Parts: sequence; structure tokens; C-alpha cells
Amino acid sequence: MIHEAKLMAELAASQNAAGPVRIDNVSRRGILGGMGALVLALSLSDRAKADEGQTEEQKAKKFGADGMPNGWRDDPKVFVAIAKDGTVTVTNHRSEMGQGVRTSIAFTVADELEADWSKVKVVQAWGEETHFGNQDTDGSRSLRHFFQHFRHAGAAARLMLIQAAAKQWGVPAGEVKAENHVLTHAKSGRTLGYGDVAEAAAALPVPARESVQLKKPEAFRYIGKGKIGLIDNHDITTGKAIYALDVKLDGMLYALVARPAVYGGKVVSFDDTEAKKVPGVVKIIKIEGGEIPSEFMPLGGIAVIAKNTWAAMKGREALKITWDDGPNASYDTTAFRKELEKAARAPGKVVRVAGDVDGAMKTAKAKFEAEYFVPHLAQAPMEPPAAVARIKDGACEIWACTQGPQAAHDRVVKRLNLPADKVRVNVTLLGGGFGRKSKPDYVVEAALCSQAMDGQPVKLVWTREDDIQHSYYHTISVERIEAGVDEKGMPVAWLHRSVAPTIGSIFAPDPKHELPFELGMGLVNNPLALKNLRFENPEASAHTRIGWFRSVSNIPHAFAIQSFVAELAHAAGRDPKDYLLELIGPARKIDPTEIGDVWNYGEDPKRYPVDTGRLRRVIETVADGAKWGRKLEKGRGLGIAGHYSFVTYTAVAAEVEVDDKGQVKVHAIDIAVDCGPQVNPERVRSQMEGAVVMGMGLALTSKITFKNGRAEQSNYDGYEVLRIDAAPKVVRVHLLPSDNYDSPLGGVGEPGVPPVAPAIANAVFAATGRRVRELPLRDQLST
Repeated sequence: MIHEAKLMAELAASQNAAGPVRIDNVSRRGILGGMGALVLALSLSDRAKADEGQTEEQKAKKFGADGMPNGWRDDPKVFVAIAKDGTVTVTNHRSEMGQGVRTSIAFTVADELEADWSKVKVVQAWGEETHFGNQDTDGSRSLRHFFQHFRHAGAAARLMLIQAAAKQWGVPAGEVKAENHVLTHAKSGRTLGYGDVAEAAAALPVPARESVQLKKPEAFRYIGKGKIGLIDNHDITTGKAIYALDVKLDGMLYALVARPAVYGGKVVSFDDTEAKKVPGVVKIIKIEGGEIPSEFMPLGGIAVIAKNTWAAMKGREALKITWDDGPNASYDTTAFRKELEKAARAPGKVVRVAGDVDGAMKTAKAKFEAEYFVPHLAQAPMEPPAAVARIKDGACEIWACTQGPQAAHDRVVKRLNLPADKVRVNVTLLGGGFGRKSKPDYVVEAALCSQAMDGQPVKLVWTREDDIQHSYYHTISVERIEAGVDEKGMPVAWLHRSVAPTIGSIFAPDPKHELPFELGMGLVNNPLALKNLRFENPEASAHTRIGWFRSVSNIPHAFAIQSFVAELAHAAGRDPKDYLLELIGPARKIDPTEIGDVWNYGEDPKRYPVDTGRLRRVIETVADGAKWGRKLEKGRGLGIAGHYSFVTYTAVAAEVEVDDKGQVKVHAIDIAVDCGPQVNPERVRSQMEGAVVMGMGLALTSKITFKNGRAEQSNYDGYEVLRIDAAPKVVRVHLLPSDNYDSPLGGVGEPGVPPVAPAIANAVFAATGRRVRELPLRDQLST
């Protein structure tokens, strides 16, 4: 995923060419005043120093955390506090939605601080990027961007504690050691606890960043060990954790919104006579909306505000609304697929070219072509969107399950016309996000309802039906690939056309072409070792809201490419794994800009080249794990796929069985990941396991279809996520180690998803001889 501010710039450019720990939401004043002791600060002057010696062009181009809106902070005054009793409080500025970021950030600080983990707690930051740095929790980049910064924060705090103890004892700082919450002077045998010198340490000048010495990896206590569970796991499993749906304020009302069924639809008129008769209904208001492009603003509709959720639901049911369905009233995904297929069969905008594809096609021994289809998908997190808003004394305070608190803040400021310092967004625990909760339309709805009630607190709730029928959907797409092969069945020419509505369509009127960040998700940065390549992007219009979905455009690109490679292997009579490795070619490092990827997930192409050696290694690893090449009984097959996404390398080998009725049973999955240094291996493993389950759902059951502009699915009975009985009995996660913690980190949350579907599709072919080119697979095999 990509921050909306960066997306808008890109769009414009494209058009122009341990045990339970309490988690609290607290104020900055609460942290600074309530702890009564140490507050440390790090200078950010190193950022200016880093610019020294660079050209103007280099200075202008920022990567990683530097390139994100509001950048980064590593200031312990913001993130670390130590109380007189020695309790260390770490402020987490990223949204926690199951990826374990609260745990990983906290123990990164604690490790460099040499803190006793049992004395560490975490508080959740509110949304304020000028204070905390970028808080957009998406794109698999929380640790990728902030790991080294939090290491520096912890290490600087440790050094200041050492200096304070040395000053108190009258000894050189070099003679004082900090270890497991204790400061020791070995020569005299004296010791002090961290709380004993916290105030004194706070009075010292902050050491220059370059003078702060980080620990060597062999000295790590928590980083890379994988022995610390989620710090809020106890609260989550015992029902004590607070999600947005759990927030309760005195005098709180509840609201639901009747939204237009068609994107761009508007209320013509409404009759609320019967709705007002429902016991508990307090007020009914109109929410303006329906504008295209919608950005992150509400769709519009009629809000029913009541004393309880049930009354709001029944009141909404009693509304009589006349709608103007607007320009997308005829949207039909069956018909639209034909439009996409037609576009894919004709030349489109060239987005990368190498060699002479047309010439090589003419002299090829044989030609192959295939089209692959991926439907709309809904994020459908277990916790639907929800937010609580209260306006008091001219200030609006929000409690929300949001991935982008700054985006939520800014949209409320804009819609309610409030000063920026009069809006505060508190971040609750998220019951899943997957990209949906980075769009704060529901937060704005809550604020508008509170405003209509003269500031009385209102909880705005989305039902499951609301969530699935009014989502920001993963794009629908057709991928067409053509190849000319030589006498050995190896490609001499490769043409790939990707046709899909773009996420940019919610920011600008009908841009029709995918943006560089979408093209850079497995399309133009395809690392196959071929001389003649051409990638094209024909036009496609959007007829519903398109948004981020876990791993985004990597899903259709990986499905198409890895399926097509397996098809070519079969035609050549080759083993699919060996054929794939030969296509990838020898180990080499490729500058992404040299293969048409100007985005590279926002990372420096010099630090993050496309490394085919690492891609080969994950493929070989899952092949070994699955015992590739073994003979299977009738009806069973093995499939394999590899993919590079979010500057991480993953591969999947799937063992499936298909019965006589076309029912697919996935018996085992091997998934390998090379994400560089692993800060929290326990969470890396968990994210890969979750990606397998989600990827299986996309492969086997999930799809959203539209007819007459309306989503035809409304709940989990129609939009099926993977059921527990369909999960494989065996998931083997292979973590490829990297002990160099100075090397750049890759992403973890999203890269596991893309190779799952093609690996299963390839396994289905191995089991049945039937090639499926459309997701979900079940629809094809049961007919």
C-alpha cells in the first residue's frame, strides 16, 4: 500500500507523462507528568548531516521513512519514559491489527535500553504525525522503516542513564555498565536501578546521534529471538482488549447509515416517518456524499441515531429512500470482464520494453497465450469499521480502529471545518485491517453524527453487510500473457498486458491506467532472464471504489505469471520447479529502475535491488520442504510459485487433492520467506501462516460480483472467507535467516499472500490435468 499524499503526487506525474502488559491510550501530558521521572530526547540533526555531500537531485529524492509524509522520529522524549519505580513506558505510534507491532517496537527499544522486559509497558499513540513521525500502518513497513530509529532511541536512553550514574558516583562513564535494568560500577561494586537516576539522566544533554553505540547482534536479549509473545495477548484472549466496537462513553448514542447501493448514487428524497416511530430512535440526518472521485469521504446517505444499536438498525430498515443510482447504475462485472478481455487482446500503453518482442515472436518455434482473471475482493476484517466521536468545547475527539490516524484527523478537520489542533484521533486495537481501515470514511461519518447531536458522543457502526457492500474493493483484473518459445520450449519473447481499474480512480476522475506503484507490484519488475520483453497497460475504467487490499496488485500479477510459467513448463515437458528456476536465471542483483520500476516500494534501489539469488533460494527451500518430485497418489498434486513483493522474497509449495466432484482439499503448504533481518521471528511465522489462510481464501472461495451497480454478496455466506475446516493440517514456515542487522529489512505483513493462489492452481493441474485461469478455483472445478 502507499500513502495517499504520495499517491496523489504519483497520479499527477502519471497523468502528465512476555506476560500481559496494559495498553492504554494516554495523552502526552499523561506520559510526561504521570511518570514523574525520565524523559529523554534525541537530536534529529543527523538528518541534515546525512544530506551533506549529496547532489541536489539526491537530496530531493527521499526513500524509506525519509520519503514518507512527516518522515520519522527517534526521540525518546516522544517514545520512552522511565518512572521512579523503574517502569519503562514505550509509546507505540503504529496501529496494532494482529501483526504484533506493539510487541516488536517495544522490545526493540527495550533491548537497546537493556531493560528488563517484565518492567516494560506500552501505550498507544494518538494520531499526530508531526509529533510521532509517519503513522500510516500499511505497506508492510512499520519495522522496515522504524527498526533502526527505535534502536537508536533505546541506545541513547541507555547512554544517558550510564552518564547519570557515572556522574553520581564520580567515575568515568566508560566504567559503568547497563544490564537488565541495573547500572553497575564493577570496580566499586556499586549498583543503581534505572529509576534511581531517571531524573538526573533527563537533565543531561542529549548525546549526538553518531556517538550512540548500538549493541552487537550477539548481545541482543529480545531482538531476533522469537521468544516473546504478543504483549496484549492475554487481554485479547480474555476479552479485556479494547477495540473500536468496545469503546463506551457516558451518554453515548449509536448510529447506522443507509448508504447508496451504487457508487456515486445520491439521495433524491426520503421519508423517515416510520423510522421515527421505532423506540429508541433519537434523530435522523442526511449525510452529503456521492461525489466521484470519493477519496476517503463518506458515500453519503441517511444516518439513524438511536439509544442503542438495535434501535438504529430497525430505524434504518424503516426508512423509505428514493435513490438516484448515478453513473454506475449499470455496472455488471460479467459484462465488464468482457470489456477487460477485449482491451487485453489489443495493444495498450507500453510500460516496459526490452529487445524486439514482435521480431522474436515471428521466429519462435511455437507460441502460447493465456488469460487470467481475478475478481473484486473485499477486505472483510472480522471487526467491521467503527468509530466513536465526541465534540466538546469546539474540539472533536475520535476513538477509531484506523490504520491511518493522520488521514482520519485530516478528513474530519476538512469536513467539520475545524482547526487542526481541535481534532484528536485515538487509535484502538484493530480487529483486522488489510487496507480497509486506512480509508477513514467511517470516522468522518461518526464525527458528522456527533455534530448533529450538538457534540453528544456517537458510536458509528458498520454491519457486516455494510462492510461487504460498501467496501473499497480490490480491483478486478485480466492478465494476458503471450510467449514465443524455442526448440527447447524456453521463451524467446514475452508479452504481458495487465488490465485493471486503478486505485487512483478514488483520487482523480477516471485515470484509466494503473499507477507506477501498481505496475511495480510484480509486473514491470518481473525479473525473468529474457532478452525480449514487453509489458503493456491498456485502459480500464473504475465503476466502484477501488482500494488497498493485502498485497494489492501483486495478487493478479503473481497469479498470472506463476501460472503461465507452469503452463510453459508442461508444454515443454519440463519439471515446473526446474523450469521456473531456469527462467529466473542465475543469481544477480538488478537495479529496479533499469527494468522499469521507478517505485520499488518507496525504497532506495541501491539498497534494495531485485536479488534473483534470494528468489531462487526461497523456491528451492519450499521444494525441499515439500519433498518436491515425490510420487503422489491419484488425485493429488504438488504446485509451486515464487514472488518478490514489498522488498521481500516468498515462495509456496502446495499439496492438494481434488475429488471426483471437483472439491479441493489442501493437505499441506510450505512457505519460505527471506525478509532480511528478522526482528521478531515469532511474528514473521505468524504472518506467513495468516497469509497462507488468506491466500487460500482468495484461491478457493472469495469473490465480489456486481449487477445493476450493486454488490451481489452481503455477508460471509456469499463472500466466503476460508473456513477452519478447509485450512491445511500442515503449514511449514521456512524462515531464511539473516544475521546482519545493519542490512535493510523487508516487509512481512503482505508478501506471503501472492504466491499462494498460483501454487494451488498449479497443484490442481498436477492432480487433475485441468488448468484453471480464474479465481476462485472452486467455481471452475465444480462444474
